[in-house]
Amino acid sequence: MGKLRPGNPLCFRRPQPLRNLLLLLWTVLNCSLGGSAQGSGEWTLWGSWSPCSSSCGRGLSVRSRRCIRLPREELCWGNTHEYRLCQLPDCPPGAVLFRDLQCSLYNGHPVLGPQKTYQWVPFYGAPNQCDLNCLAVGHAFYHSFGRVLDGTPCSPGSQGLCVAGRCLSAGCDGLMGSDAREDHCGRCGGANDSCLFVQRVFRDAGAFAGYWNVTLIPEGARHIRVAHRSRNHLALMVSDGSYVLNGNWAVSAPGTYEAAGTRVVYTRATGPEETLHAAGPTSQDLLLQVLLQEPNPGIEFEFWLPRERYGPFQEQAQALSWSLRQPQPREVEPQPPETPVVPAAIPPRTLSPSPDPCPPCPDTRGRAHRLLHYCGSDFVFRARVLGRLYQAQETRYEVRVQLVYKNRSPLRALEYVWAPGRCPCPLLALHREYLLAARRLVSSDGTQDRLLLPDAGYARPWSPAEDSRGIPRAHLGKRPTHCLK
Repeated sequence: MGKLRPGNPLCFRRPQPLRNLLLLLWTVLNCSLGGSAQGSGEWTLWGSWSPCSSSCGRGLSVRSRRCIRLPREELCWGNTHEYRLCQLPDCPPGAVLFRDLQCSLYNGHPVLGPQKTYQWVPFYGAPNQCDLNCLAVGHAFYHSFGRVLDGTPCSPGSQGLCVAGRCLSAGCDGLMGSDAREDHCGRCGGANDSCLFVQRVFRDAGAFAGYWNVTLIPEGARHIRVAHRSRNHLALMVSDGSYVLNGNWAVSAPGTYEAAGTRVVYTRATGPEETLHAAGPTSQDLLLQVLLQEPNPGIEFEFWLPRERYGPFQEQAQALSWSLRQPQPREVEPQPPETPVVPAAIPPRTLSPSPDPCPPCPDTRGRAHRLLHYCGSDFVFRARVLGRLYQAQETRYEVRVQLVYKNRSPLRALEYVWAPGRCPCPLLALHREYLLAARRLVSSDGTQDRLLLPDAGYARPWSPAEDSRGIPRAHLGKRPTHCLK
């Protein structure tokens, strides 16, 4: 009763009440000074980072700490040194590489004997790439001089650097050997919870050959991927309206392109397959389009988007279903059947009262007139008139675009075409198809952007013969008519 077991000062049986305090004090002192249960030491704070090991290119910066422990305490858990990647401006052409410099330090010094000396250059065929393996110039052997200095690239073109004889890569936190990686949102060590994944398939078949909007790729998008299998071509436009890829009816070569602060990799296989890849993040909005030459089988696209940008993206993407030039809501009158039948009790609907009879328009027939308007217009297309509305001293036509021969910017299936006056020349009849040559008119303050059919402009009822009368179809690589700029 009351005796301590040898070698285990924490175990005792029913100590007498008067001796409790003394036994407890003796046990604590024994555990802290001479008992078998020992803890680990404690680290000091990290020191400051050293200067970069290199004067150009990539190098290492190091900091250290010390373990403070009592004589019988265990060592601290962790490393005494921490290495960080430092990135400096690229080395100038002709600069001596770090490994070459280390090998050259042994030039002219006896290494394998007291008399013989050699010139040394790096040798990269040895097993350990973080040893200083140097080849004797003019001889068929190499020698290992031990470890390379910290910060030496593991091999030419490698992202890894040698640290204490090991080849390590930096994590997204810049620390060598770190497992920290960026998530799809661009956050170091994140869990993809600060962004949303957008993945869709554009299946609009298109009503005519030409450029069609697919989707807006907003600013801040990452990990962008687009793919399709057809004879159509993907096109990419930046926010100022200029094309990066496949614009203005010209097919771009596969390769890497700079756009919106990121690199876009464009591939086109021998088969009917195209892809776009970009790491991002994009510094401005991009507009993805498709240049249709055949029915669209489907265009897959995906990207990651910050959560705060997803709402505006949804609104802008919905707006793309309307014309780029017409922000106001459309007032489309349904197209009647070929032989309309109107009940006697219900008068036919009209958009506005019929205007007074208009004087005849001047004759605009002839090949020269057609080519003049083709070269001087921004848009040449075949369209069906769906509606007509008179507003002040202008006439607004609602048209359905059937086929595009020429366009300076994308056209949608439904467009507004404006003509000056209440008696425009020529006057377009409802539910008929016309070949139209229109210009783009932008107001000085930028609030209005319209398709304008000028007075005495080109608007002729369409027939299959129009395609052979001097207005060429603007397919890629087939433009028989050349306009002087």
